[in-house]
Amino acid sequence: MRETIDETASARTLVLDVPWSGHRAGQHVDVRLTAEDGYQAERSYSIASAPEDPALQLTVERIDDGEVSPWLTEEARAGDQFEVRGPIGGHFSWRVEDGGPLFLVAGGSGLVPLMSMLRHRANRGATEIDARLLLSARTIDDVIYRDELMGLGTGGGAHLAITLTRAQPDGWQGYGRRIDAEMLAEVGSSPSEAPRVFVCGPTAFVESAADMLVALGHDPRAIHAERFGPTGG
Repeated sequence: MRETIDETASARTLVLDVPWSGHRAGQHVDVRLTAEDGYQAERSYSIASAPEDPALQLTVERIDDGEVSPWLTEEARAGDQFEVRGPIGGHFSWRVEDGGPLFLVAGGSGLVPLMSMLRHRANRGATEIDARLLLSARTIDDVIYRDELMGLGTGGGAHLAITLTRAQPDGWQGYGRRIDAEMLAEVGSSPSEAPRVFVCGPTAFVESAADMLVALGHDPRAIHAERFGPTGG
């Protein structure tokens, strides 16, 4: 591992030096840790970096009772080694060549694979592809990649909307409730534009958002979903 970057109080990006043949934005890897007594634990983590980035980046959110994420977010240091297998996944991935419009819906750290897509779009200079991100987070301090997101939403040609479900800072001009159908309709591309929709986050969040998108008229075949459970990290 080359370095670590603290993103929030509970999320950290790991920058890895690995032999890498490339990936598609949205894919993930399996990380395996082996203890001194031989015990092994393995978890899947989304790739945060764009395919054009020479270094592989994973952003991990700490699960307090998890087996792997506490070590990765608190103990791991530059020079540490662990096993990585991948890239994995084909359904939940996007390339500039696939076109758009692109509608990304994220709950918490579900932003990670979607950020890979936005970085890929920016690296390729594909600002002609309409890209919209709707992110749900508890507070502004829980927003991963906050400064970079703001840059993509101003000079990067992507439309960014954030809803803060627990607390909003003074002067907040974004949303302040859980994602609902009205919000999805306001932020996202119209179903008539046939956007490619990617939804990532906790299972309940993803299922609710996907159901609302279908009710709004989006083609279920165009909705790509990636879920993660509340435990096991």
